[in-house]
Amino acid sequence: MTSVCLSTAYLAPISYYKTLCNKDRIIIEKCCNYVKQTYRNRCNIISANGLIPLSIPVIKPKTTKCLTRDIRISDHDNWQHMHWNAIVSAYGSSPFFEYYQDDIIPFFEKNLSGTFLFDLNESLRDMICRLLEITPNIAYSKDYIDYSKTETEDFRDVIHPKKEIDPRFRLQPYYQVFSSKLGFIPDVSILDLLFNMGPESQLILYDRI
Repeated sequence: MTSVCLSTAYLAPISYYKTLCNKDRIIIEKCCNYVKQTYRNRCNIISANGLIPLSIPVIKPKTTKCLTRDIRISDHDNWQHMHWNAIVSAYGSSPFFEYYQDDIIPFFEKNLSGTFLFDLNESLRDMICRLLEITPNIAYSKDYIDYSKTETEDFRDVIHPKKEIDPRFRLQPYYQVFSSKLGFIPDVSILDLLFNMGPESQLILYDRI
């Protein structure tokens, strides 16, 4: 049995969902210290002008260290409205946007101020998995674990916006709305694959890593 640890992620990249599809057991880490500038609170989508990073503002912890599970969402800058407008602009003309938008828009309409970031991320992940018709075997950490002392693979820092894409993921090209202008851009938010490929997304995701 292959087991891997992932951090929580906001509308995670395709490499994250490939991991969900191709590993026997997934542990999503709740008890590590929150780290800024990771996919925990951000994602990348593709617009006509290239990548757009979307970041959820969080309430600054009162201590220098705070567990990921304890991080709460801020209502700063009306971020939900801004994120949804960016998503519509990027994917409104994609083949499957109209088919899936009603499932996704409620997350950008309800008041999330003070909500735990982890809970939002997991609600989005669960919904995306349902739309993709994938059923990963998910568990959650209850305490901090040093995975270097276990047989579980630690992907928390492997899937990271500041790092090169790990070749183990073998990311395959697929149709993207703006590829004729921008070329294929790999490993962006799962929304890109969902809106562009719909039910055929599984053909990209299922490939042992």
